[in-house]
Parts: sequence; structure tokens; C-alpha cells
Amino acid sequence: MRIIVIGSGFGGLSAACRLQAQGHQVTILEKRDKLGGRAYVYEQDGFKFDGGPTIITAPWLIEEIFELAGKKTSDYVKLVKIDPFYNIRFDDGTVFNYNDDRENLLNQIRKFNPDDVEGYERFSKDLGEIYRVGFELIDKPFTSVWDMVKVVPEMIKLRSDRSVVKFAQRYFKDERLQQAFSFHPLLIGGNPFTATSIYAMIHKLEQKFGVWFAMGGTGALVKAFGDLFLDTGGEVFLEAEVEEILINENTGKANGVKMKSGEVLEADAIVSNADVAFTYLNLIPKRFRKKYTDAKIKKMTYSMSLFVIYFGTNRKYEDLAHHEIIISRRYKGLLEDIFDKKILAEDFSLY
Repeated sequence: MRIIVIGSGFGGLSAACRLQAQGHQVTILEKRDKLGGRAYVYEQDGFKFDGGPTIITAPWLIEEIFELAGKKTSDYVKLVKIDPFYNIRFDDGTVFNYNDDRENLLNQIRKFNPDDVEGYERFSKDLGEIYRVGFELIDKPFTSVWDMVKVVPEMIKLRSDRSVVKFAQRYFKDERLQQAFSFHPLLIGGNPFTATSIYAMIHKLEQKFGVWFAMGGTGALVKAFGDLFLDTGGEVFLEAEVEEILINENTGKANGVKMKSGEVLEADAIVSNADVAFTYLNLIPKRFRKKYTDAKIKKMTYSMSLFVIYFGTNRKYEDLAHHEIIISRRYKGLLEDIFDKKILAEDFSLY
């Protein structure tokens, strides 16, 4: 099959590499001047800044893509496990050094509140079941109401209706530890006070597989996927912006794209790695969208955005971990300002 992939974020790159490895002829169309999408790399004055995701928690998923193409990940990029995973700094000056060393974690918890050591043991045990069910569901397509209904009993049993914060509060008395073991939804723009407790399984994932870094930055991983794609026969067009996904009037199936330049490229299938709402509103004509009307899409709630500041320094800061999280004194109030009131606060947290 001739397949076009719109966009070269990690979703687009991984889909393109998988499809190319399966024997399809795949073309990536990227509107920017280099690959990466939200993982775009900015360069200035000799510095390179990763523009997007920086945390790797499931390295085997990366390795799987290279294996499908008959290649070794290590020939393209070096992945390094980092320790600590995060330094979590609180307003009172205390620091939680978060990694996968069980004794270290227990000692850290003991410093904050000795009574919470037993709570962590229960927390870790109960997370095992959430992790099991969560990973069973990760590859399941939910294309109908019945697909959802079938997993409801498991979700009820795990109390997935609880938020991550509520889940952590069951096990930890110390408010700082509640934050340390419930902050993960923030990394993907979610609110720990409303995000389902299933997200708590990220802690189990990190304990089992670690947190990793691509040497050379996230851009090195983008380059690795791009090189793999080209080495297996794929083709890439940069500064190639798609204006419309073309759909056959009779079959209702996508059969090509129209470029901003006016050029038309035919294909047997189209994969869009662009934002879902953007794809529906801007690339798919209204008559083919059925229930996904403009009004419905515009009512959808987006996850939180963020301000990113890039610093280039002339020295190393040995006391800083690769990932530093500095939590505001007004943790819950700050999140209410961001997610509910939608206002900018002066006492922000930092990552």
C-alpha cells in the first residue's frame, strides 16, 4: 500500500517506521523545516534545546520499532538510565530524591513521615493490579460502547473513578508525599485532582523499567527514527504542508492529500499525526465528518499548555538532577487557578 503520514512527531515517526517495516511504501509530509513535531529541536548560539517530551519510561517500545525493521536501537541512538529520576523540591526546602531503589525510596519516605513507610508498601502492592489492568488495556481499541462496557467491571474494582490525588491520600498522611506520588498527570497536561487513578500506574512503570534519556537529547531520538525510516526505504518531504485530506465521494475513504502548493499526492491510506481537533477542523471536509461537527470539536477541553524558558549556561550545576520539579506552596490552589479558573498565578511551580 502507498501510505502518507502527515506530521513527524513521535506518533507519526513510529507509525511510519512500523508501516514501512511491514512492506508498505510510506511518505512523511512535515510542514516544518525538520522532523520532530512537538519534539522539535531549537538551536541558538551553539546550544540545542529539546522542544517537547524528555522522559522515556518504556524503552522496550522504542526497541520494538527497530526490531520490526531488523535493526538494533544501539546502532542509531544510545539510551541511558538516569538516577535520580526526579528531584522533587518543596516550598519548605525539603527534597525528595525519586528513583527505583526501593531502600532509597523507603528512607526518603521515612525522613518525611515514618508512618508513611507502611502506607507506601500498601500503595506499591495495590498499584500492581492497576498496572496489570492498565497495560492489558493499552493496546485495546475502544471503537464502540461495547468495548468500554466490557472493561467497566475491572475499572470499578480498581476504583478508577478516584483521582490520582485521592488514591495517594489513601496511603500517605504527609501532604508532600501525596504530591510526590500523584504529580505524574501534570507531565501530560492533566490535573492530578481530576485525572483517573489509573495514571498512578506510571510509578509502577518507572519502578519496573526506570526513566531513560537519549544521549544527545530528545532530538537524537527523533534523528534515530528518521534515519531508520530512510534506511528502510521511506521518503520524507520537509516544508510540505498539507491543506486537505482528499476523500473518495463514493467510498468515503481517504485517497490522497492536497498540498498548500496545490499539488495532489495520491495514497491508499492516510495517517494524520497532527492534533486531532486540527485534523478534523482543517484537513477533513465537513461533509465527511459525520458527528464530529465544528461545534462539537470546539467544545472539547484541551489539556493545560505551558510556558517554556530555555537557558544556556557556561557551567554545570552538579546538585541538579536531570529532571527537577519545584512545587509551589499553594499546590491545590495553583492547580485550581490553572484548570478551573484559567488564570495565571504568580506562585507557579517549575519543572
